[in-house]
Amino acid sequence: MTAASRQVVAGFIPLLDAAVLIAAREGGFAEREGIGLKLVRETSWANIRDRMAVGHFDVAHMLAPMPIASTLKLTALPVPMRAAMVLGLGGNAITVSTAVAAGMANEGWDGTLDPLASGQALASHVRDRATRGQSHLKFGVVHPFSGHAYELRYWLAAAGLDPAVDVEITVVPPRIMPDALANHHLDGYCVGEPWNTVAVDAGAGRFATCKQLIWPNSPEKVLGATEAWANAHPDTLVRLIRALGQAAAWCGDPRNTAALAELLSGGEYLDCRPNECIPALTGRLRVAGDRETHVPGFFQFTGQAGAVPRREHGLWFYSQMLRWRQISYSAEDADRVAAIFDGTMCRDALGVAGPGDDAGRSDVAFFDRRRFDPAAVEDYALSF
Repeated sequence: MTAASRQVVAGFIPLLDAAVLIAAREGGFAEREGIGLKLVRETSWANIRDRMAVGHFDVAHMLAPMPIASTLKLTALPVPMRAAMVLGLGGNAITVSTAVAAGMANEGWDGTLDPLASGQALASHVRDRATRGQSHLKFGVVHPFSGHAYELRYWLAAAGLDPAVDVEITVVPPRIMPDALANHHLDGYCVGEPWNTVAVDAGAGRFATCKQLIWPNSPEKVLGATEAWANAHPDTLVRLIRALGQAAAWCGDPRNTAALAELLSGGEYLDCRPNECIPALTGRLRVAGDRETHVPGFFQFTGQAGAVPRREHGLWFYSQMLRWRQISYSAEDADRVAAIFDGTMCRDALGVAGPGDDAGRSDVAFFDRRRFDPAAVEDYALSF
């Protein structure tokens, strides 16, 4: 590292989709772009949010909806933020306890990850429990404003369940979810890898479905930056985006999978076994016991066009905040959200055409074939 290096402090949560930041530091990609990248591991998304707000971090590995929630003053210590780059597509799964999986099997579920089939089986199991006077199932998510929370709710609602009435949803840090499942504090959860695989390997749970099958090729984590920091350090942010793009290309090369798994598993990063990282990196998921299922594109590194934030994605997250009554609609807020996910800087930094930044078009579609119109966000949120 040279004296002229730009120093950047980045917070991250020990999840597989922090890989691009980790590889950028450990692989020298940041240093070659003149960035002295310091990574700080955190235990919860609330800590990431708060330390970003008070300036402890310059940038962070961040839940895609979190910059929206902070900018729209829905969180503690709100500050305007940007989603500067998409760090990965997919990577989440919904895991249920072995007891819930058995109940779903009694309702005809054959273990497929198809979200329609697994959701219908879960709904039947929930209704059966209700007739028996049993307590609500408790599901964990990592944060109220997260892709996990919205994917879980979307899946449940598409199956005919009311997430606010028929189940209980609570916030739990990712790392402790497998233990919470094993100790019967949770009946299921939605989380990023490797914490679904960890539960399966421990015999505590099994995959029910995954993000890639609920909302294909969708953004999960972003490089978050406060608006103030991004405006004060545009050249540094561009250099960092370039370094992360190069790191993503390295991470996405199958020849590097074993080395990446070894790197991520280190005590200062995910602190897990390398074998627990391999399923998500290859899409060959250990879904239950010895059963393996291949989900193409389960998790994708985004070094080129896929790294460019898209306004329509930000607006879909906003639509879910409306749907679940976390906020009321305003055209001004919708414009703010579109600006948070403006991909111009990222597209220019990476030198790619990008997938387009037109808020009037959308290829956002879910397993239930409902399409999202970013020009009619409020109508969409009210249509369910």
